[in-house]
Amino acid sequence: MKDFKNKVVVITGAGSGIGRALAVAWASQGAKLALNDYNAAALQQTIAQLPPPTDVFESVFDVSHRERMEQFAEAVIHRFGRVDVVVNNAGIGLGDYPFAEIDLNHFEQVMDINFYGVLYGSRAFVPHLLKQPEAALVNISSVFGLTGIALSSAYCASKFAVHGLNQSLQQEYVNSPLTVYSVHPGGINTNIAKNSIDYKETHDAFHKQFLKLSPDYAAQVILQGIQKGRQKILIGSEAHQLDFVTRLFPRWGGRLINKIIQHQVEAVRKKLS
Repeated sequence: MKDFKNKVVVITGAGSGIGRALAVAWASQGAKLALNDYNAAALQQTIAQLPPPTDVFESVFDVSHRERMEQFAEAVIHRFGRVDVVVNNAGIGLGDYPFAEIDLNHFEQVMDINFYGVLYGSRAFVPHLLKQPEAALVNISSVFGLTGIALSSAYCASKFAVHGLNQSLQQEYVNSPLTVYSVHPGGINTNIAKNSIDYKETHDAFHKQFLKLSPDYAAQVILQGIQKGRQKILIGSEAHQLDFVTRLFPRWGGRLINKIIQHQVEAVRKKLS
């Protein structure tokens, strides 16, 4: 898909971060937007940043509610008559916990939003995407969907699940007008730390020190990846390095990445103490 002018683009989690940056980027290229977020005020802030005269439809709901997602898809088709691009971006983080100490209610909440939100969004919109001569399904995973990270089992499980779903759908629709993109951001400075379940100061400090890439940069990489048909979109040097190392050396590479992350976390904790 080379040209986004007048394309109908659906974005979940558009109230901040990468979702907001994607909305602005696509609006700047003349796309029509259907935007979702669970936070009505944040979604209005995004809409206020769109260049006029963007044609935009908004819907406030939690993506982990299947019926609401299905209603959203119906409303988008009613409003625009079609859909060309769907970005399942909404996500949530969780504080660092040893697996044996995680509140399973929190674990399930992460899975509900990060995975089931993507599943429901994909299932609701794919039948409509397949009606177009060309279409894109863009599901946001993470660098934490490429290798397991200690103390992040819930987040990793959700993002690995998204990656697995993406790989399956890529094979299923290989001979169709639908292209499925698996996106793996790394080092993006968003509000996911502050919006995490059981937010901790160390998370925000870690993000400020080590996550330097802007959501605007991530949005441009995603749009360029779709234009080039790059079905695995890695964002940032960390993502490229982690993908390379873990593909060549799955066990050793994963251990190396975990040691680096633990060293960085300890450095942040010392600064805060």
